[in-house]
Amino acid sequence: MHAHNALADEPARLAALQRLAILDTPREEAFDNVVNLVRTVLSVPISAVTLIDKDRQWFKAIEGIDATETPRSESFCAHAIRQDAPLLIPDAMQDSRVSDYPAVTQDPHVRAYAGVPLVTSDGYNVGALCAVDTKTREFTESELDILRNFARIVVNEMELRRIAERDQLTGALTRRGFIEKVNQEIARCHRYGRAASLVLIDVDHFKSVNDTWGHPAGDAVLRDLAATLGTAGRSADMLGRLGGEEFAMLLPETGVSEALAAAERFRAAIEARPIVVAPTRTIAVTASFGIAMLDSGITVAEEWIARADGPLYDAKRGGRNRCAVA
Repeated sequence: MHAHNALADEPARLAALQRLAILDTPREEAFDNVVNLVRTVLSVPISAVTLIDKDRQWFKAIEGIDATETPRSESFCAHAIRQDAPLLIPDAMQDSRVSDYPAVTQDPHVRAYAGVPLVTSDGYNVGALCAVDTKTREFTESELDILRNFARIVVNEMELRRIAERDQLTGALTRRGFIEKVNQEIARCHRYGRAASLVLIDVDHFKSVNDTWGHPAGDAVLRDLAATLGTAGRSADMLGRLGGEEFAMLLPETGVSEALAAAERFRAAIEARPIVVAPTRTIAVTASFGIAMLDSGITVAEEWIARADGPLYDAKRGGRNRCAVA
């Protein structure tokens, strides 16, 4: 679908950007590699993968200047997404659209710009891949072809990230998908001063289930547990499978006492549901829970998970089938 009306439909464009769930995620090698290649191949000092949000330009990758985001109103790429063809500005001083932008009038003194829209598979321009020079310059057709090819690689990479985010067995988010969501929640909470809690969930004596009843029984336990947690959670809560029998639940807008009450609810729901492991055999399963609230010292998902690991260990050591708080 390459609809020209897609250029005018800003709400649908923003929805397409949200579906990618990439805003405010940490830097990733695949995108860093592209901007470094653009700098080398086109010999420009600055290159970036930018995404145009409602009122800001956010950089998934940028080399040559130190920034994570800028206002949309000062963004060259915000102009690039309004057309299908690459946006070329040979001399920013002579272009009334951008000549008064801080990037032009102050450091880094942008002069030439080439930006290719990042077009999703459903036809929306979510951002741009750009090459920026500090001297005036005409970009050649072959240079633009290079940029176009790299832009396709960037979009493929963004869309591939979505596919690998669900665990096949349980339907929970994969570790990678979950960590990405948690990092976004950390950024959101710090930006707006919101509360959130993280609950680590570990199936008690899982190894003995596998050893006694075999792997199909172990799979049934994990599938049922995920279903129980999904039902017991609220719609905004997010379940991830971190690996093996360890799960985690992200509870947005939730303080520590509410999180403990929620974990107690999860614990009781799991304990109350025997799991069918053979036609005539059900087994009782329990789980242990470690809870940690977000605070300003936590900047990435891994730190938050580590914070909840201590109480999870305490719950295990204290006799299992219980909840503990950091």
